[in-house]
Amino acid sequence: MYDLVSKRFWFFAISMVLVVVGIVFLVTSFTTSFGVKLGIEFNPGTELRINFTQNVSLNDLRSEVATLGYPESTITIETPVAGGQSDFVIRTGVLTQDQQTALLNGLTDKFGANTPLGFNSTDPTTSKSTINITIIAIIVAAFAMWIYIIWAFRHMPHPLRYGVCAIIALLHDVIVAAGIFALIGAFLGWQIDLLFVAGILTILGYSINNTIVVFDRIRENIKLGISTNFEVVVNDSIIASMGRCLNTSFATGLGLLVLLLIVGPTIENFVVVLLIGLIAGTFDSICIAPNLLVLWQNHEWGRLIGMKAKASA
Repeated sequence: MYDLVSKRFWFFAISMVLVVVGIVFLVTSFTTSFGVKLGIEFNPGTELRINFTQNVSLNDLRSEVATLGYPESTITIETPVAGGQSDFVIRTGVLTQDQQTALLNGLTDKFGANTPLGFNSTDPTTSKSTINITIIAIIVAAFAMWIYIIWAFRHMPHPLRYGVCAIIALLHDVIVAAGIFALIGAFLGWQIDLLFVAGILTILGYSINNTIVVFDRIRENIKLGISTNFEVVVNDSIIASMGRCLNTSFATGLGLLVLLLIVGPTIENFVVVLLIGLIAGTFDSICIAPNLLVLWQNHEWGRLIGMKAKASA
């Protein structure tokens, strides 16, 4: 039998690298001009989606919007289509109705016929409320999962450990998914919007499912008494559950790829964050969460924090 548990500090090292990278990209996004930005739901402003009949370059559009009085606006191409036409998304500060009309008229005078796909505005109060609700939703979801796992494993020794290790793994998934999404979104002009939040909440549910599968096998093997060595029990449980976890994740990933190809840019940020979370969740369900139980059982938290060279051997 392959001994995965003995490699736990390698897995922890990989996880730490991914988390640090994720945090760096997230911080970069919110402190510099490079990175994914908050969508209209989370950041006060007005967003105009517009399609021009004639071919309009992104640079020309940016120049004209600046001339019309909005030099700090951000403009991205949302959906390039055939024939040189494109759907543009123009994001500015909060505009009044008169300012929206003036902006649209100015663009029409410069570039000719167009099809405005609608203005969408969010004031500071609404955006702040949306942010608060989103944070509360994620915290409540994580807390409910923590309580459920503790209750589900209440007849096991130290049921609290199962809940804590599962939540640590979930936090790992969220940071990694958000961080890599921030990197990719910086180049593709994506935003953190409600679809992104829906993707994160979906990741929480999917990841906890795989983790519970492994934990349940650990519980079963402890009851069967396959070994008095907890490391052996956990390793056997990981190996026995790995096929199911990998097959389920592979099938889900194929479905997401098909969805991305069929639906296209409309929900691409949602699908991509799910794919990233799917990979991260599968990794932590097999390599992180159960090995954290071993770490706790062996009182190795200090060794994990120090990450000594011999710990990775």
